[in-house]
Amino acid sequence: MSPEHAALDWDRPAPHTLAVQVEDAHIDLMRHTNNVVYLAWLEQVAWAHSTALGLGPADYEAAGHGMVVRRHELDYRLATRLGERIVLGTWLTGIDKYSLHRHYQFIRLDDGQTVFRGQTHFVCVDIAQGRVRRMPARFQEAYAAATRADPPAGGAGGADPAQ
Repeated sequence: MSPEHAALDWDRPAPHTLAVQVEDAHIDLMRHTNNVVYLAWLEQVAWAHSTALGLGPADYEAAGHGMVVRRHELDYRLATRLGERIVLGTWLTGIDKYSLHRHYQFIRLDDGQTVFRGQTHFVCVDIAQGRVRRMPARFQEAYAAATRADPPAGGAGGADPAQ
């Protein structure tokens, strides 16, 4: 993580980060980033993190198993607009033999404001059969080593302090 990203007010320590910039193609009728773009950003930062842990798409294919979304929870806090630089942060926060939990926080770099928070519950599936299966040992080892079950910084629980 760059020093610039590390200095941001993250909910939890040491996120895996990815920098993006809002592009013209991201803007919708309301003149802000379309909600579906945030979903794409979730996928991008999750894959970047997983790949950094040694589990990219080719590794999933070779194992015949993969992690798929069971549930997303998405909280859009502030609009983002054309040209803004956003830092996507993610953490693995829970794991068991079948599933893992990932949290996200997106921060606008120019003012340090959190614009989005979310979480995803993934389950492991057999790619050929599409059925839920126990995670392969390689998945368990890589994801468990990166899981941070510690509470959010400041005990905020990701809550909006303005509420």
